[in-house]
Parts: sequence; structure tokens; C-alpha cells
Amino acid sequence: MIFLIEYNRREGRIVTFEVFDDSSRLEAEKIRLDIELSLNRRGVDHEVVLLQAASEDALRQTHRRYFENPQELLKRRG
Repeated sequence: MIFLIEYNRREGRIVTFEVFDDSSRLEAEKIRLDIELSLNRRGVDHEVVLLQAASEDALRQTHRRYFENPQELLKRRG
């Protein structure tokens, strides 16, 4: 599975979250580029990424920072 995430770093929240089949990589890449170009034109500083994982649960384990607030992340490290 391919996951497209637009993340607002300042607010620490996901703005866009889309899921694509592996066979739809080109479509996911096009949408990612469209989002990045739109954000750039508007002067918005968001992170836009495509990530691949076996499932959303696996993604949440490997990329926790997108899904948990800083306090939750620090608790897990303690």
C-alpha cells in the first residue's frame, strides 16, 4: 500500500491522508506533486510524502510522528 500524507509541522497534524494500491504509484506521485505545487504557490510550508507499508498499522508503527503528538512520542521513549 502507498500512503500520501500532507503534514502541517507547525500544528503537528495531518492535513491530507490518502491510501493507494501499489499499482497506483504513478497516480499517487502525480497527486503528491500537485499538492506540493499548490502549497508552494500559496506559500504554505507543509511536508508532503509518499510512504509504502504493508498496512496502515505498520505505517503507524514506523512513522509515529505523523500520528502522535510530541507528548505521546516522549512517553514512549521514557
